[in-house]
Amino acid sequence: MARSLVLSLTLAFLFIGMVSARDWNILHQFKGLKSTKTTTSQKGVATLKDPNLTGYCESWRINVELHNIRDFTVVPQECVWFVQKYMTSSQYEDDVERAVDEAILYLGKTCCEKKKCDGMDAWIFDIDDTLLSTIPYHKSNGCFGGEQLNTTKFEEWQSWGKAPAVPNMVKLFHEIRERGFKIFLVSSRKEYLRSATVENLIEAGYHGWSNLLLRGEEEEKKSVTQYKADVRTWLTSLGYKVWGVMGAQWNSFAGCPVPKRTFKLPNSIYYIA
Repeated sequence: MARSLVLSLTLAFLFIGMVSARDWNILHQFKGLKSTKTTTSQKGVATLKDPNLTGYCESWRINVELHNIRDFTVVPQECVWFVQKYMTSSQYEDDVERAVDEAILYLGKTCCEKKKCDGMDAWIFDIDDTLLSTIPYHKSNGCFGGEQLNTTKFEEWQSWGKAPAVPNMVKLFHEIRERGFKIFLVSSRKEYLRSATVENLIEAGYHGWSNLLLRGEEEEKKSVTQYKADVRTWLTSLGYKVWGVMGAQWNSFAGCPVPKRTFKLPNSIYYIA
């Protein structure tokens, strides 16, 4: 009898543990709170904060990062609040920091050090949400992916040159530069934004890159993916070895030639192919 009771209690505790593990979520902010109804902000953004949605929205965000969800034009309305909360949280900063740490570990395994680099070892960075954060833009416009990106307004904001550095990225940028790599900045920004972009990068703490490539009239006729792949082809034709590419959109890595290593930073606010 006692043995059966002990076995029953053990199974019960195991079951409770399984349920708890299944329900646990790193971003679960609403445990124990009652569900809230859908409300709409003055700008028309749904702000449904039902705790039952947390798992769904985290799953949606993760599958965007895994590139299982592609070509979305807007964030699902029921998840806009969640994307905003994540992108403005310490968790986002921690995730970027982990990517930076992994990149630095990778650098230690490459053959390129100051005393060994031959001047043809390259690293590519995207700019928006890789070196410079667009989160202030989304905060001021209050949409965080709930509306299709307004290119005109977004480019106007870029022209102000006030974007802050993405957390921990200045550290990585200079770590790579000091190891002797040639740094190439390859952005989907248009050529007319060059002056504002250069000033913004310097103000944010970046300097010493080898080239800044933006899209001129001819490049604007191509998809962003093709444009960035063509840049890698050009660098390779010049004899550069592209050791790594870092970006917040999958278009930074798609196409050939494939770099030796890629590092994706989180960004589920918008998708650009």
